[in-house]
Amino acid sequence: MSSKVDPAILKALSLDPSSATISKHGGGGFARTFKISGTVDGTQKFFFVKTGGRDSEEMFTGEHASLNAIHSIVPSLCPQSYAHGPLESEGGFFLATDFLDLNTRDAKSTPGSGESLARKLAKLHSVSAPIPEGYQEPQFGFPVTTCCGETKQDNSFKEGWAEFYGDNRLRAILREAERNNGKDGELRNLVEEVVESVVPRLLGDENLRGSDGQKIKPVVVHGDLWSGNHGTGRIGEGGVEAVVYDSSASWSHAEFEAGIMRMFGGFGSAFWREYHEVRPKDEPREEWEDRCALYELYHHLNHYAMFGGGYKGGAMNIMRKLLEKYGEET
Repeated sequence: MSSKVDPAILKALSLDPSSATISKHGGGGFARTFKISGTVDGTQKFFFVKTGGRDSEEMFTGEHASLNAIHSIVPSLCPQSYAHGPLESEGGFFLATDFLDLNTRDAKSTPGSGESLARKLAKLHSVSAPIPEGYQEPQFGFPVTTCCGETKQDNSFKEGWAEFYGDNRLRAILREAERNNGKDGELRNLVEEVVESVVPRLLGDENLRGSDGQKIKPVVVHGDLWSGNHGTGRIGEGGVEAVVYDSSASWSHAEFEAGIMRMFGGFGSAFWREYHEVRPKDEPREEWEDRCALYELYHHLNHYAMFGGGYKGGAMNIMRKLLEKYGEET
């Protein structure tokens, strides 16, 4: 991108072209990233912008919807996304959000809400997802495709969580893994066994219930919450907060969030104690660890699909342990 701000971005953000400046800021694996400053109605504003090639449209559409789904429930948890669309001066697309300043070592930084990441995340996971247009009750899924890394996720709506997780996540990522790494009969057979026996046993409505004893409801999850996608920062002109970014949201079971959090670590027992004070473990509580392992499986398979290598071994180990415990149950 040139040193001038693309006209499409100027229009989308209502920026004064004479005052707008753009500079490189950070770096993303799948996009170029910039800081834009300018005036809106005479007030100086800062924005964070990603740009990408012609294949980035779906990714930016998904991230735009993901950030705003989170921001609408817990505004201090993530930046708001303002616009996305095609660039005018060159091919490709853009995404424009609040500028998130992660350099908060300055002692003069204004404190924010004071709420921890654990409590904010628990709040996010305590609010039922909205009812999609044309439906009578909340659904598992999401209105648009989202990307977890480079993987496009099928978020078509399902009424039941077990069906959504089995079909839209495990079977879908198996297809992607085989597309990228070749047919694998052993892997396919294990995934199918898990979908047919473990998923309904642990996630079916007849067994899985909320802490209140009721059927679980879909909530907004970040979807890709590893240590590289959260931190301490200042959103726009706000104070210093625990924040998340680069989300891959969906309307899912709240505990699905724990899968990638546990895969890469960084969230210790103190975090989970504080989280569960606000949002207790679902029932059966004694199966929480196994449900988390089942959710972690998706991310091992996704990393195998994207990067190959040893991630397959991690997936195989999880599946064998779950099948040993639940595989013969009907």
